[in-house]
Amino acid sequence: MDKSQTRDALLSLSHELGEPSERLAILGEGNTSAKIDNDTFWVKASGSCLQTLAADDVVSCHSAPLLDMLDRDDLTDQQIEDELFGCRTDKQSKKPSVETLFHAYLLSLPDIAFVGHTHSISVNQILCSPMAEKFATCKLFPDEIVCCGAESVFVPYTDPGLLLSKVIRDQTEHFMQKHGAPPRVILLQNHGLITIGKTPAAVKAAMLMAHKSAEIFVGAAALGGPIFMSDVDVDRIANRIDEHYRQRALKL
Repeated sequence: MDKSQTRDALLSLSHELGEPSERLAILGEGNTSAKIDNDTFWVKASGSCLQTLAADDVVSCHSAPLLDMLDRDDLTDQQIEDELFGCRTDKQSKKPSVETLFHAYLLSLPDIAFVGHTHSISVNQILCSPMAEKFATCKLFPDEIVCCGAESVFVPYTDPGLLLSKVIRDQTEHFMQKHGAPPRVILLQNHGLITIGKTPAAVKAAMLMAHKSAEIFVGAAALGGPIFMSDVDVDRIANRIDEHYRQRALKL
């Protein structure tokens, strides 16, 4: 896709994630991004709404200065604000979301071209509970594994912005060292979730399946559970040839 087509795909994904009936985001909650090339990406503007996101509500940003910020510990809130304005390729465009920093990092990962972040009601029921980390590391049913992976990254509550982006980077790097590939889902305690993938379809599938999984998790907990799949069964689903075929067919 060229730059314009990538923006259109991002807008479509944003509208789907922002649809009120999905219960993923309201008002200005959540954000999305899409890779343009190795140097630039589109990201949702601060304060804009996913459901009604328009072409002038997404901002094209340079990746390099944002990635450099993740290695700095001396930045004030005002300096971070100035850097966010400064990374725009078009100085007349709106301010990028404060979470643009973690979008820049996630879009630098192998084969990742789209990122979605929402505050799913169902997922946050768990992320605001003592069961949050369990939800990240245990699986309940096969389709959850197919769309969301065998395990998710879990990030303890961290102040949004630069500090959160650093922790997301560190936890994701640890996950990749363990699993040899990027995650599909990142769970932020007391905050929300991030899904990443090669395509908008992959981001949407992981987001909606994580939302469904959370509803099942809460329901199972109310009935004396949940009962999780064994490590052997999770590994079997994650590595079945037919499931890999289905993932390709679904553009996951």
